[in-house]
Formats: sequence, C-alpha cells, structure tokens
Amino acid sequence: MDNLRIAWLVPSVELGAYWQPVLAEFTKKFKNTIFYTGLVWPGFDPQAPGANIIQVVGQMRSIETTKTTTGYNRRFMYLSPGIVGHLLGFKPDIVFAQAFSLWTLLALLLKPWVKWRFIIIYDGSSPNSDFQDSKIRSLIRRLIARFADAFVANSHGAKAYLMQALGAKEDRVFTRTYLVPDATTLRQRLVQTQISDLKLQRPIFLYVGRITPRKGIKSLLEACSILRTEGYHDYSLLIIGTGDQREELEAFVKDNRLEDIVTWVGWVEYGCLGGYFQQTDVFVFPTFEDIWGMVPLEAMVFGKPVLCSKWAGAAEMVVEGENGYIFDPYSPQELAVLMRRFLDHPDSITSMGQRSQQLIAQTNPKTAAQSFAEVISYVMTNSQSNNSDTAL
Repeated sequence: MDNLRIAWLVPSVELGAYWQPVLAEFTKKFKNTIFYTGLVWPGFDPQAPGANIIQVVGQMRSIETTKTTTGYNRRFMYLSPGIVGHLLGFKPDIVFAQAFSLWTLLALLLKPWVKWRFIIIYDGSSPNSDFQDSKIRSLIRRLIARFADAFVANSHGAKAYLMQALGAKEDRVFTRTYLVPDATTLRQRLVQTQISDLKLQRPIFLYVGRITPRKGIKSLLEACSILRTEGYHDYSLLIIGTGDQREELEAFVKDNRLEDIVTWVGWVEYGCLGGYFQQTDVFVFPTFEDIWGMVPLEAMVFGKPVLCSKWAGAAEMVVEGENGYIFDPYSPQELAVLMRRFLDHPDSITSMGQRSQQLIAQTNPKTAAQSFAEVISYVMTNSQSNNSDTAL
C-alpha cells in the first residue's frame, strides 16, 4: 500500500501549522501524497517538513452570511473548481476530503468514473458548523455521507454528529484525534519570557487566543470578580491575544477593580508562546463555541492543568478531576468555584499538570498519521473484499 496515491482536500486550514508535522509523518509511509488547499495559513513555513506536498489551488474566499455574538459567524466558502483538473491529473487512489465543501462534492461526483476511495474527515461538532437547523445543507450532507467509504472523526462529538445527524454507519466512522500539537516543535522553539518582570502573584491563570465575544473571556473576568467579592485576590490572570473586544473588557476590569489581577500582554508570536505556557500555572479556555481548540492541548504539552469549556471539542482531552475540570462558560459562578479549588489547594497544580503531560503524550503527529494509515488499510481491504464478492 505504500505506493498508493493520496490526495487531501482541505480548503481552509486555520490550524495549518499543526498539519505539517502530521503530514511529515504521513509521507514517510505514503510518499505519493498531495495536500490541496485554497489558502495557506499565517506563518506558513515552506521549508518545514511536510510543506513540500502542499499545493494551493485558486484562492479560497469566505463570505459571512450570519453573524452571532457567542458562536461562529456562518459563512459561505467559495473554492476554485480547478481542483477537478488537479485531481484528474494526479489520479489518486484515496481522497481525504475535509467536511462538506464544494471540493468534497466535486470529488464525490467524480468517484463513479475514476474509482478512487473517498474518505471524509471531520474536525469537530458545534451548532454553527453542523448546520443542523438548515434542511438543505443537512440533506446535501446526508447524501454525501451515504457514498463515503469511511470517515475520520477528530472527536467523539464529531462521530456523534456523523452518525446521528447524517446516518453514517458506525463501522465506517473512526474516531481518531488528528488535530494535535507537536511537542518537539513547541519545545525546540521555546523562547524564554520575562514573566518575572511583570511581578505577577501566583498561581498564574493563563488565557491565549482571540479577544472576541465567542471566546468567553468576559465570563472568565466575571469569575475573577466573584472571587474578589469572596476575598480571593492572591493570584493573577494573564491574557494573551488581540481582538475587537479588548476595549470593552478593559473597561470591565477597571469597573470591577481587577487591575491588580489581570494583565494584558497583547499579541505574541507563536514561537514565543511556549515561554508563557511554561512559566504560568493553570490554563483556562472559556469559549462559547469551538469545534476543537488547540491551545488547551498545547498547555498540556507543558504540563499544565486545564479548565476547559464544555462547548469546546478539546474538552474531551480533559479527564475530570485528573488533569483539570470542565465547566459551562455561561455560568461564571461555576468557573469561579473551579478556580478556587486551585487557589485553596495549590499542590494539585503540579500533580494535575503531570497528568496532562501523560495524557497528551499518547496523542501526537505520529499517532495521527498512523490513524490515517489504519483507515486507508480498512478502505482498501473492504474494497478488495467487495470486488471479490462481485466476481463470485
């Protein structure tokens, strides 16, 4: 099977930097691989392992159709139909198609003529990415899913959606975590930060991400306000990121007398984030909607406990009470209770952090690539079995 030709159709890879280590591992076994995308991600490194197989086809454009305050804005994705020519020229044996884009539909329509095997990968489930309230989209997705040879679900939530909403058969849905951080890369690029210069009170809670309503940072600040009314102020919250909600949140911090607790760092280059993960104590991810969420996993690489929103797909990586806790971001009081556990029992930070490292060590680019190889083996074996039955 090492000589199989593999095509990936991933129109938009916001987490593209995490794909490259997985692709580098994948191509050790499947050298005839091309990863097609409509948009390279910020910070794309053409010299990094795995970058040589990436080809940009046309230009992906995204048009917002519906805006929300606490969830993903719904979008229509325009993709180049030129992908058809690339696929016909490459003649893949296997096509991995991400979700249910135009490229996925085109690859499926060509399948009866070119006879390639068709596998759908699904990153995660959430209300505004599943579109279950759209009858037309749901119908199209069910039709596409009906003819897929297999599915790779990045999370159990993704598997549930594929089976329950789209009717995918359970024996064709493989739950394999493939959106994973590369611990080696994170540590190699580690840059020492001078957090000591900030004179922060420990323990230090850390948030990294966009400063937007969807990310739930206001709920985190409300939890801090609750803790202050209860007499807790011997800790710090470090917030890294930029976004259009920062001015509003800074006003909230001032109005609630949290200036001695909250420190705003602003934008930090990715290569420097490791220093912040390393020198803080507990990571908090209060998002209202994320199909996955990579930063909690990155915090786990550095041995940090995680407080994770129940509305993040990555909550599946948190073992309740072992390496962190899961909470509802719509309840700041609930988050305050969990933060207080670390304030009252600081020794748990070390033990939970060690557990985080143990858990994330089992999920890495090598295991992700191996998972895709397992699905390929299943599809090819099943295909050969069907051909044998037909001949009989």
